[in-house]
Amino acid sequence: MWKTGAALFDLRVTPRCPYAWSLMPRQLYGVTTGVAHVTTFDDVTVIATESLSKRFPRVTALDRLSLDVGPGVTGLVGANGAGKSTMIKILLGLSPASEGRAEVLGLDVATKGAAIRERVGYMPEHDCLPPDVSATEFVVHMARMSGLPPTAARERTADTLRHVGLYEERYRPIGGYSTGMKQRVKLAQALVHDPQLVFLDEPTNGLDPVGRDDMLGLIRRIYTDFGISVLVTSHLLGELERTCDHVVVIDGGKLLRSSSTTDFTQTTTTLAVEVTDTDEHPDGTRAVREALHARGVEVLDSTSGLPGAGHILLLTAQGEETYDVVRDVVADLGLGLVRMEQRRHHISEVFTSEDASDDQKRKEAVGHGG
Repeated sequence: MWKTGAALFDLRVTPRCPYAWSLMPRQLYGVTTGVAHVTTFDDVTVIATESLSKRFPRVTALDRLSLDVGPGVTGLVGANGAGKSTMIKILLGLSPASEGRAEVLGLDVATKGAAIRERVGYMPEHDCLPPDVSATEFVVHMARMSGLPPTAARERTADTLRHVGLYEERYRPIGGYSTGMKQRVKLAQALVHDPQLVFLDEPTNGLDPVGRDDMLGLIRRIYTDFGISVLVTSHLLGELERTCDHVVVIDGGKLLRSSSTTDFTQTTTTLAVEVTDTDEHPDGTRAVREALHARGVEVLDSTSGLPGAGHILLLTAQGEETYDVVRDVVADLGLGLVRMEQRRHHISEVFTSEDASDDQKRKEAVGHGG
């Protein structure tokens, strides 16, 4: 409980609170400034698992999961119940695996949980913030519990709260904060002790689009500005596509795919073309489609484009000559060219392809059974 005066907010009496692991002391000698220290470990595998499984009486949360994660911002994506939070608890040494092994920063999670928690920051998905204390009091407390001396804890807290955008509101009680502000407090306490790695569990939960974009920007800066690697979980695929260097996709506790974001979103041979309408061609999209068809260019589909700009035509680019044909067609028709670009894959297509593959397998099984 929180007491006035010199007493500290004692989280040890609330063992279910996700912050309780932070109480392991960590001596950080000479650190007296906010998030300005850059920690790099390019030669270290940040997270490694081998046949990692976690079974409960009625469900298997993780099923022989093997992966390697390097420095940078890594997204762990999967639907609710896919095993993301379970994996984080195992990596923090808070929950034993049923089988297999895992290492974080080269430390075995089964035997070095305390050492891992000294070096890692954790932002939980659910709220566990004391409503009657200010952000400054709470984050200073967490910094002190990590081993920082009083002066350093206060200085780092001020700088960290400035970084997450709460400096002006730092003395208000947390209970009066909006959801977005509470998320920022949780992020600040995960960063205040200068970890090498942070686990962010669904950090954009409950945020509106503007708040979500702000949080994603903060997450990206954690690594680009301060060299702290990030493992961020989300069930929103577009967030990870925009934010992460590497993406791990799990479903039902099983690994679907683990690769760089550029591999996920590699360009295809599909060309997206969008044009404006004119008085002469009130349906510019249709005019372009007909003209391209007459020149032997295959038009695959069309999707909604910008307001007032018709639709986006998707066509197969046989080579650079296709760009020339599109340019000439648009010019001949006197239309405005809004965009002409190669289409990129989306992470969501991993799930689509998996579902299609499963459907195909079921159809084949039915066919053989008949």
